[in-house]
Parts: sequence; structure tokens; C-alpha cells
Amino acid sequence: MTVFNEYQLRQEIIRVTRIVANQGLIRSSDGNLSVRLDENRILMTPSGLYKMSMEPDDPIVVNEQGEVLIGKPGLKPTSEINMHLEAFRQRPDINAVLHAHPPYATALTIAGLPFPTDYLPEVLIALGDVPVANYGTPGTPALAESIQKFIKDHNAIILSHHGSLTVGETLEEALIGLERLEHAAYTYSLAHNLSQPVPLSEEELTHLREVGERIRG
Repeated sequence: MTVFNEYQLRQEIIRVTRIVANQGLIRSSDGNLSVRLDENRILMTPSGLYKMSMEPDDPIVVNEQGEVLIGKPGLKPTSEINMHLEAFRQRPDINAVLHAHPPYATALTIAGLPFPTDYLPEVLIALGDVPVANYGTPGTPALAESIQKFIKDHNAIILSHHGSLTVGETLEEALIGLERLEHAAYTYSLAHNLSQPVPLSEEELTHLREVGERIRG
């Protein structure tokens, strides 16, 4: 059983949260992060707290059933707790989950456009195919249900009208996935405003998928 240093992970949650907020990928109290402490405990951001004011002792420790083990009085786990727990249940290989509201990636779903997997080589190499989950009302079991069929095989998921979910062995890995996701959506949006985007060839897309699968293991 791997046990991670709780103090260091609390500091890491604060560091990554501030990076995400400074990049405009979350606003105000939106978004949520979680990390494994061990096989039975998860550390996650609290609900309703302004992210830039969050301190290291604010994240809450819950068990894999979502019951609070350690938390400051008056604070509750993120309202998206079920989505985080679903990701950890299906992915014993990951230790971090990051839900954000990247504007360009989210805007694609509002406009009814697919995520631009076919246009940028770095997307297929670094992220692989990125599915769009059906809309689920925030803070309800429906949101966790929306990722069930995707999370086992994907490290990045777009949540229709609601943002993104990225996972990794570390929070920084999940953050890198989020940054790549939003950059791809932003670049595609620029191209879409200029002209009709031109996708890569099917042959090249197949090659890129193979390269990405080898690199990502």
C-alpha cells in the first residue's frame, strides 16, 4: 500500500489550484481537485470556498464512500465528490483528479462542436481521443454517471456545458492534461474563425494514435 505525505499534498493542492485559477481555467469557487492519500483515503477541495483564499488545512479527507474523516468545522467536500470517487473507483492507476471550467473547451460543447482531435498532432500523442460526456446536472449523481463509460480508458474528458475532467498519477500530470486540452480548443477556435479547419489525413491520425499509445504506455 502506497501512503503519500499529507502535508506535501495539501501544499500541492494549493499550488495547482492557484495555477489553474491564474490561467482562468476556474473562477471564484468553481472547480475542484482531489488526490489519494492511500488506498482508503482521499484529500479533496471543499465546497463553496473561494479558490484563491484556500489554505493548506482547508482540503477535506474523505474515505472511498465519501464520508468525512478530517475537515475544518463548517466546510464540506466538493459538491462534485461523486465524480471524483467514480474516477478513483475505476482507475486504481491514478492518484489525482482535476475538474475545471476551461472556457474554450467548454464553449465547443455549447456550440455543439466536437473536440478537435483530428487537427493537432499533439492532442492524439499527449491525450489520445477526448470524449464528450453527456450533460449531467452539477452536484448530482448524474454528473458522476456521465463519465462512467469513459473514465476507465481516457485521462481527459469534456463535460458537456460544464467543463473538463483530467486525471493523472499526480496533480501536475492532471494539470498538464488540462492545459493541453484548453490550448487545443483555443487553437481550433482561432482556426475556425479564420476559415474552415482542415483535418489531418486518416493515415496520419492512425499513425499519431499509435505513437501516443506507445508514449502513454
